[in-house]
Amino acid sequence: MTKPVIAITTGEPAGIGPEISIRGAACCHEMARPVLIGDYTGLKQLASKMDAGIELLKLDMTKWNPDILSEREGSIGVIDSPLLVPAIPGHLDARNGKPVLSFMDIAINGAQTGKFDAVVTAPVQKSTINDAGIPFTGHTEYFAEKTGTKRVVMMLAGLVEKNSLQNNYMLRVALATTHLPLKEVSQSITEESLLETASIVNHELQTRFGIESPHILMTGLNPHAGENGYLGDEEIRVINPAIRKLRSRNINVSGPFPADTLFQPHYLEHADCVIAMYHDQGLPVLKYATFGHGVNITLGLPIIRTSVDHGTALDIASKGLGLASHGSMIEAIRIAAEMALSSKKRKRIVE
Repeated sequence: MTKPVIAITTGEPAGIGPEISIRGAACCHEMARPVLIGDYTGLKQLASKMDAGIELLKLDMTKWNPDILSEREGSIGVIDSPLLVPAIPGHLDARNGKPVLSFMDIAINGAQTGKFDAVVTAPVQKSTINDAGIPFTGHTEYFAEKTGTKRVVMMLAGLVEKNSLQNNYMLRVALATTHLPLKEVSQSITEESLLETASIVNHELQTRFGIESPHILMTGLNPHAGENGYLGDEEIRVINPAIRKLRSRNINVSGPFPADTLFQPHYLEHADCVIAMYHDQGLPVLKYATFGHGVNITLGLPIIRTSVDHGTALDIASKGLGLASHGSMIEAIRIAAEMALSSKKRKRIVE
């Protein structure tokens, strides 16, 4: 099967995004045909400082021919989207806020029109975009808006490596709510929202990950999953009814489980995803177990989008090249490529 074309937006130019994008792309030729989206001049200068053997190939979106990437094996394609001012590592400049958004727009359009099989995003600095006068809350919300998607689900994933006596397993954690103040979480969890979230997770695990019969675990909201109503009644009023309805729709969901005991290998090794009720209930566990090679995945979009599990690391960028880890970028590209191949395989079967 032809290797998928993966667009990589290079993120905040003053952070580590450009470096890890180049390094990640250079490591992934066996699994994908990488195409960077960013300032070609700056990326070329950066690549020459990193490794003289890295070849960047400027591509023209108006005369799109991804086969050239196969013909020039080992080269990294670049779609040029110039910055307004040269980037200085570690120093933000609001004048580059709009160009960073342009990276995303090119990637989204290219994925929607079939030029790219998936999109991987390097981290952006939200404040730079907002300082440029553009309201921006994050990649997830921006991709949802630009693709006209009503509801998306944030899922992080990473391989948990065990010792020689235990099996490695893929830990996936999806969120019922995302970036909300804790006091707003309870009122935001409804039976309808849980039905939508779990349905999206189940569908994406089937279509994007090739898991025919996913098993999903769902946490409770309260300590001890409410202790039969003594520590809160959201489990009784909302979560249990949602789980019953999901099962009636042949979606294999178990729970609600107390979050403090659910994240153990003997539960997780036999599950395909955990749905946590809020951000800091599920993600601290995943990031502790997989940080440095975890991946952020947006479910529910009409296109495939993955990202690294960390921020722009301006402090690291300011200290020079070679200090930033690109492990998460490699994993983001790998998972995006696998999702793209799985989607194509399923589409052929359906057709």
